[in-house]
Amino acid sequence: ACGLLARDRLKKLIDERESLLDQVRKLKGQLEEKQKNGKMENTQSEDEVLENGTDMHMIDLQRDANRQISDLKFKLAKSEQEITALEQNVIRLEGQVARYKTAAENAERIEDELKAEKRKLQRELRSALDKTEELEVSNGHLVKRLEKMKANRSALLSQQ
Repeated sequence: ACGLLARDRLKKLIDERESLLDQVRKLKGQLEEKQKNGKMENTQSEDEVLENGTDMHMIDLQRDANRQISDLKFKLAKSEQEITALEQNVIRLEGQVARYKTAAENAERIEDELKAEKRKLQRELRSALDKTEELEVSNGHLVKRLEKMKANRSALLSQQ
């Protein structure tokens, strides 16, 4: 789930970066267009030209465009940093998933081995209990025979 969220966010950031790059290109184009138009206007209307040879309106437009370009470059750099961080996070999470998967497989294998060992031990226990019962029955018979033999011996000794 974390990997999917990270990938969605990464895709979103990549799309945002592309959008920002498009805006930068568009603004640069507008700036160049305005500079061309400004130069043409400067040559056509001498009364709007200041002492240093530049139109104040053009300077404001250029400042605005430069500010926007700087803002977009900053956003782009920030987005690229986020993308890098998210890519590293995805790699880290994929590594974690692989480790967890391996651990789960090992745990399942060990569980299967333990179940087989438990079945084996239960068979051995049943066998030992059966053998014990058999020996107890045999012991009971032997004790009765021994008592009969003792009784017979006492009877023979008392007759003499």
